This record gives sequence, structure tokens and C-alpha cells, in this order.
Amino acid sequence: MHNIKKEDINDEVFVIYNDYAHNRISRRTFMQKLSLYAVGGLTVTSLMGFLSPDYENTLQVAKNDPAIKSSYITYPSTKGGGQIKGLLAFPTDNSDKKGAIVVVHENRGLNPYIEDVARRAAKAGFLVLAPDALTPLGGYPGNDDQGRQMQAKREGDSMLEDFIAAAEYLKVHEQSNGKVGVVGFCFGGWISNMMAARITELQAAVPFYGRQAPLEEVPNIQAPLLLQFAEEDEGVNKGWPAYEEALKANNKKYTAHTYPGTHHGFHNDSTPRFDSDAAKLAWSRTIEFFTEHLV
Repeated sequence: MHNIKKEDINDEVFVIYNDYAHNRISRRTFMQKLSLYAVGGLTVTSLMGFLSPDYENTLQVAKNDPAIKSSYITYPSTKGGGQIKGLLAFPTDNSDKKGAIVVVHENRGLNPYIEDVARRAAKAGFLVLAPDALTPLGGYPGNDDQGRQMQAKREGDSMLEDFIAAAEYLKVHEQSNGKVGVVGFCFGGWISNMMAARITELQAAVPFYGRQAPLEEVPNIQAPLLLQFAEEDEGVNKGWPAYEEALKANNKKYTAHTYPGTHHGFHNDSTPRFDSDAAKLAWSRTIEFFTEHLV
């Protein structure tokens, strides 16, 4: 583990990392820009280590937690990538049918953080499926850099179809009460917005710092939205005013929260962009929202 403290890092470092994480700059450019902040005893190597995800020490729900059952399954996505692998999780107390949630990963495949989010949602009482959009390419490769490169090779609408198929799978699952929602992060936030626009029977959508659906598709949205934004996230936030205007004009039900002082990815507790207070509040709001609409 590194010994760098978040408060000692210039905020511009997180902006640069965000550009790199979204393939807007190359690794070489990222390293060059990062070197400008390698001062006062900091090195590029130590900064890279600081910014890299720490999955081993940040999992909140153990894989063998006795309160839940989890396993990898495959389900059909005939319009997308064929047979898609995903982590299915639900409470061990299966006496009642459960509200169902699709958990959508960032732009790097089904990594340990997203699997942990799925287990958290299952522990909160839901039937959960976290698909891996990298399945047609061999699945999440074990590290995020390779995962981003792989995901960039897949077409967005094809991946969207994979997650729509996940919702269809959950709707008729034996543990499901037939009500399905979606929560997604980054790329998954865009998928969440798009699923709300494309699935008329979706019951709830929670996009975390995700790009908006095309404005012409807003009239199709039937599900209530809970939109979670980071304050310092220009790339996503610039599209929000027009999206909100369209939601209002079409009388859509939505609630939006912006978390002060946070960066894109603030819910991801495996990286230093994580903001504990904002993440806890956003997640509690998410579970309350799903409880209201799916139970």
C-alpha cells in the first residue's frame, strides 16, 4: 500500500486520471501529465500506485458471506453478445420473491468492485445480476487497464442489448417478484439511462455519473430515475441541464443529487476518488429507492 494521502494530491491529478480511465488520453500522455505533479518526494510510480484500484483491501461483503448466495451464471443475449456471464446473488432467506436489480459495471468489465456492489445489493434483500460485457472477448481479464482496452472493442448498443437481456432474465427468475431495476456506474450510468429509455416495464433506474440518453428518447422513459452526480465531473454534468429540461417537459419522475467536492467515481471505494460520506449517502438513497419501487 502507498503512503500518499488524498488531501496531499492536487485535484487536477484526478481529472487527468479520469481522462485516462475513459480513454480520452493515452497511457503515455497520462504518464507525462502525471509527472508534472511528481514533486515533494512524490514519483510517477508512487502516484500510479496511489491511483490504481485496491480490490484486496476494500471489499465490503465477503464472497462467502452466509447472508447471501452468489454464483456465476450465463444467460442468453440474442441481440447482443450471445451467452453472457454474470454474477448472480440473492439473500439466503428465499422465502419471499425478491425485487431484482441489474448492476452495470464501468468501462472495464466485471471487476471485484462491481461484484462487491452486487453482493451489497443482495445483502440488502434483492435478487441481483451483475453481467460482464466482456464475456464475448473472454471476460474481465483481471486488471482494469486491459479491461478498458477490451471494452473499447465492443459496440455500445450491442452491450446495451446484453444488459437489457439481463433485465429480461431477472424478470422471470424463480426468485423474482417480476419488478426489475438497474443501477450502473460510469459506463453503467449511461446503460442505466438507456435501459430506462428502452424498457417500458423497467421499475427504477439509478445512474451514477453516467451520460444521458438521447433527448429524443426521453419521452419513452417510464421508470422513475434517481440520478447521482459528482460535483467535479464536467464530462458528464455538461449534458445534465438539457436532459433535466427534457425530463421536466415530458413529466418524468426523477430525483437528482450532486455530491459536493466529489469526483467521477466517488462511489468506487477501491480508488482514491472514493468519498466515503458521499458514497454511503448515495448508496443508502439507492437502496431506499429500490425498496420503494421494487418491493
